[in-house]
Amino acid sequence: MAVFRRAALWLAFLAPFFYLSYGTANWLASQRPDVPNLAFGWEGAIPFLAWTIVPYWSINLFYALCLFLNDRPAEVDTLGRRYLAIQLVAVSCFVAFPLQAIFVRPETHGLPGFMFAVLGGFDKPFNQAPSLHIALLVVIWDHLRGKMPHAARLVWHGWCFLIALSVLTTWQHHSIDIPTGLLLGLFAAWLFPRGAAPPLAGFRLTADTKARKLGRYYLGAALGFLALAVFGTLHSGAALLLTWPTLAMAIVAAGYVGAGPKIFQKRADGRASLASRWLLAPYRLGVIANIGWWTRGAPAAVEIEDGVYLGRFPTRREADAFATVVDMTGELCAPRRTQARWHAFPSLDLVRPPPGSVSDAARLVETLRPEGPVLVCCALGFQRSAAVIGTWLVATGRAGDASAAVARITQAGRRIHLQPDMIAT
Repeated sequence: MAVFRRAALWLAFLAPFFYLSYGTANWLASQRPDVPNLAFGWEGAIPFLAWTIVPYWSINLFYALCLFLNDRPAEVDTLGRRYLAIQLVAVSCFVAFPLQAIFVRPETHGLPGFMFAVLGGFDKPFNQAPSLHIALLVVIWDHLRGKMPHAARLVWHGWCFLIALSVLTTWQHHSIDIPTGLLLGLFAAWLFPRGAAPPLAGFRLTADTKARKLGRYYLGAALGFLALAVFGTLHSGAALLLTWPTLAMAIVAAGYVGAGPKIFQKRADGRASLASRWLLAPYRLGVIANIGWWTRGAPAAVEIEDGVYLGRFPTRREADAFATVVDMTGELCAPRRTQARWHAFPSLDLVRPPPGSVSDAARLVETLRPEGPVLVCCALGFQRSAAVIGTWLVATGRAGDASAAVARITQAGRRIHLQPDMIAT
């Protein structure tokens, strides 16, 4: 009953807010003398399929239904916040940068004609990118897929594909609206994750000067991509795709200046949320390229002592050579289907890892070492993982002090960039 009441309250707020804010943005756009469009020439070949107005409209049913299909009031609140975030961001974009659809639909009859007539009563062709329809679909698809039996998910995926396709075949949107809508939906899911604290909750500016400096670099990269996106749209709508790396760099900047590794939404098993994996993909691709550059020609891992190895982030084949992987990265996810037991202690690159995480990881290494070879890794294997190995060497008496631990790692043939004071003692 508590879930029903909470869902009803959210719906009573969201429904009028949607129509009020959306209608206001439409009206403001209609007052402008020349609203541009971002249609590609090839879009003229997209057929108009009147029947697809049915899946297009069905999202309204699922929008309301999802609020009531929850186990706890907290789940309702998470979904409601996702809906609200999407609405606020989308309407802000519609007001600041209105766009319009340029295709004129042919006359339709029957049920599709009725549905198009109702839609035309409030949905004017001005608000395009990001597609509010697609952004909401991302959140609705993600919400219901986890509540369905496995056999029903294939049908659900297929229907969601039809809903996504319908934004084009009803001539409601242009193609660039789809990826921008996907990005907005993923951002809302990242901002309000299920079963975890929001990544920006409790944000406090870090006292670490190096972390703040790196944060400024990533913020500068975000602003650079944003400038390219804005000015690039003067020549091609495809430039809007640069909002993806813009958002990725901005999120990483937030992590360095105060949010910490929570931005990656990485769990102890080495996996991360769907939203994090996709939103931060441009950053992760850069990390992977950086690993290839800095570790080229070097062994993936070297044995330090007693079956404990230090190395870069492994591929699946490399990970499967170990019984256990102790992973200090926040930015990378465990390879799919790896046979190794994965234990992640997420931390940011190039800054001092939390001493508590280093000590906990070192203790875990000693606990699991008798069960088979252990790989301790970070992105390059130069610093975060080296700090864990050094702490393990000192804590178990294999090295007399931090300096001796650094020397022992170097003697094993592993190049590292580690100051002795990074070793937790």
